[in-house]
Amino acid sequence: MSNQCASCGKADANLKACKACKLVKYCGVDCQVAHRPAHKKACKKRAAELFDEKLFAQPPAREECPICMITLPCDDNEFMYMACCGKFICNGCRYCLTREHCPFCNTAHPRSDEVTIQMLTNRIEKYNDPAAMVLLAVYHIPVNRKKAFKLLQRACELGSAAGHYHLGCSYRLGDGTEIDKKRAIHHFQIAAIMGNMAARYILGSSEVENGNYNRAMRHFRLLRGAEIKIRWTMSSKVSK
Repeated sequence: MSNQCASCGKADANLKACKACKLVKYCGVDCQVAHRPAHKKACKKRAAELFDEKLFAQPPAREECPICMITLPCDDNEFMYMACCGKFICNGCRYCLTREHCPFCNTAHPRSDEVTIQMLTNRIEKYNDPAAMVLLAVYHIPVNRKKAFKLLQRACELGSAAGHYHLGCSYRLGDGTEIDKKRAIHHFQIAAIMGNMAARYILGSSEVENGNYNRAMRHFRLLRGAEIKIRWTMSSKVSK
């Protein structure tokens, strides 16, 4: 990439690169707008290539159980979020150490949904915990779906992969909002980039439905590398 403005040809070390494609530089907004008709096609093509590099990159390492220090499994049935301390504990540590108290902070397990909801609410208010927001939105406020949708949006703003996944499901199914498949795919893609394997499975299945088998295989290869187990009930839920 040269140090010349792609529009006026001016040479300057302080030119700003196109944010989308990084292929060309401009003096400022005026030059960028003037050059847009000539640059638009190449810009979109390169921006898509850059996004695919992120989308199909090896997913980041998963979080470890804070007790045994073993990587948490991909199947969310094999570990649990502790509303008391905000830790994700694998089922092995949960069942082997204690069933009455949290194995990390020794707080007694909640005995009712009301207590669980209060504990999750406390974590949201005190720590702005995105994991608590997702759990509260998905499992504990089934009636007020608009409130749940807003909680998922907050979790996404805080960088929650699970929040993006569940928000994608909400857009796809019209749960708490209008159906918007483009936004659903957008949130599934962000979740997949952040390491959410359920979102990547949906993206792969969507590519199969659209006849894009090469892209589908790229998604499924990453799933195989993560040794994921995905229940057919989940996939059928979001494929409607």
